[in-house]
Amino acid sequence: MDNFIVSARKYRPARFNTVVGQAHITNTLKNAIKNNHLAQAFLFCGPRGVGKTTCARILAKTINCTNKTAETEACDQCESCLSFNSGASLNVYELDAASNNSVDDIRNLVDQVRFAPQLGEFKVYIIDEVHMLSASAFNAFLKTLEEPPRHAIFILATTEKHKIIPTILSRCQIFDFNRIQIDDIANHLAFIAKSENVSAETDALHIIAQKADGALRDACSIFDQIVSFAGNTVTYKAVIENLNILDYDYYFKVTDAILAENISSSLLTFNEILNHGFDGHNFVAGIAGHFRNLLVSKDPETVQLLEVGNNIRDKYKQQAGKCSPAFLVRGLTILNKADIQYKASKNQRLQVELALMQLCTLNSTAPEAEKKNDLSEKPVNIQAPAVQTASSAPAAPQQQQPTIVQTPAPPANPVNPAAPANPLSTGTPVVKKPVIIKTSTPSINNFNPAVKTDTANTDNPAVVNPSGQKAEPFTQQNLEAAWLKYANEMKTRKANLGAALASKMPVLKEGYKVEFTITNKALEEAINEDKMNFLGFLRNELNNYAMQLELIMVQAEDKANLYTATDRYKRLAEKNPDIHKFRQAFDLDIEF
Repeated sequence: MDNFIVSARKYRPARFNTVVGQAHITNTLKNAIKNNHLAQAFLFCGPRGVGKTTCARILAKTINCTNKTAETEACDQCESCLSFNSGASLNVYELDAASNNSVDDIRNLVDQVRFAPQLGEFKVYIIDEVHMLSASAFNAFLKTLEEPPRHAIFILATTEKHKIIPTILSRCQIFDFNRIQIDDIANHLAFIAKSENVSAETDALHIIAQKADGALRDACSIFDQIVSFAGNTVTYKAVIENLNILDYDYYFKVTDAILAENISSSLLTFNEILNHGFDGHNFVAGIAGHFRNLLVSKDPETVQLLEVGNNIRDKYKQQAGKCSPAFLVRGLTILNKADIQYKASKNQRLQVELALMQLCTLNSTAPEAEKKNDLSEKPVNIQAPAVQTASSAPAAPQQQQPTIVQTPAPPANPVNPAAPANPLSTGTPVVKKPVIIKTSTPSINNFNPAVKTDTANTDNPAVVNPSGQKAEPFTQQNLEAAWLKYANEMKTRKANLGAALASKMPVLKEGYKVEFTITNKALEEAINEDKMNFLGFLRNELNNYAMQLELIMVQAEDKANLYTATDRYKRLAEKNPDIHKFRQAFDLDIEF
């Protein structure tokens, strides 16, 4: 019976051009050999199974080859290459720092460095897992590493670069190895399968590559395991059964149930997944990744981000056509929240089921959300309330007026005198010597003064805007009802702004002008931030697109701004003189 050799060793790269996924490393090393710019010390660092030790051995073999090819590769025919391939080369010395990490081990290495090679130009010392050396061993190695003999080259390999002392790092050329891409691993596994006469499905090899997490050695080990399990036919089903991986079909099935708003089907599918022994947290992460893949599948430029086989990629494209980007983004938000809250939840199954129920109701709530988005994104282009007769000339466009200060004036008569007055709508804060600052807020209204007159009904004149929407008359009561409705909705999103809007009512003036009294700059800024949604809501509710909103700032001249502790103390002492006597009696400082 022949001895079995694992794929990771049997198909280990022997030349630079066979190294998988590290072209930036191999090209640099070949150029250094070709131009005779080899450093005295190299540091290869990166995750496990990405080719650090392999590249170190190929470098050691190539620099001593006496008949290099035109591509700067070893010939595999000269005496040096043959001795290296048979493991009998005296020019390559490998040290495992995990088991030889003492000062004595490094001292023995330093003693060997001074001897010149018997064959070839260089003696190469490969120290694997160099971060395992003790601090004393590192210090004993410093001088030799900095000024070695001309024939000596050191190659250090490590998976934990941060554990190496800076004095070692400064003496080496550092090469960072990348995680190997899934497509590169899958292609290498396909080459191994073809060499071993194994029939392997492309989707199965991609699953193995994903499970390997960027490590080619791990991928080869998993491939050997699957071949032992399934024989010479490696299928997608055999891989997911052996590796206990959740099938893609479950994610597609759950997504179809979500799109159909079938809560029962989604919950039953999740229950089936749990019965197969899969963890709920893994399912949440998997369905979130599925939504992400659907999102990137919608754009031909981002479809390359899918790290799956061609058959599954076609399924993603087909299902992505049924989903809108807004639906997928909202779904990812729900799943991300469920992922964060999963571990803290005492009823973790309910947490996942609640997320599935929310996903199933996304489409039913989408029209309302899209309507609000349309109100906030639609450009406002509405006409002014001034009505012109057939013989009158068109009004001049409104200009943005600067902020003006006016003295209080009697309120104008409302549009509809029969409407009952609201004491909240006309009341203003009781202050001494008020200063009223009116702001026309042109950025909110942005009206075009050109208007038309509805001559068909002279009893109920209405202004028409360019899109054909009428500006119907409304009363103070209608205004207050719409105002309170928006304020109550705002409380669920911005509680402070909603409360401020509900605390007082606006006043309806002539020409559909609405005045609202504010007492601070912060409220004005908050209203302006939400101006498009706010004004769009009022116009839609009142069916009047000629309405203008004017903010009136009311300030009190005698309202003191107590910024310092001294100011606050003086104000308290004015109200109660005994405080001053108390401070003098006990010799107290003013500190707050």
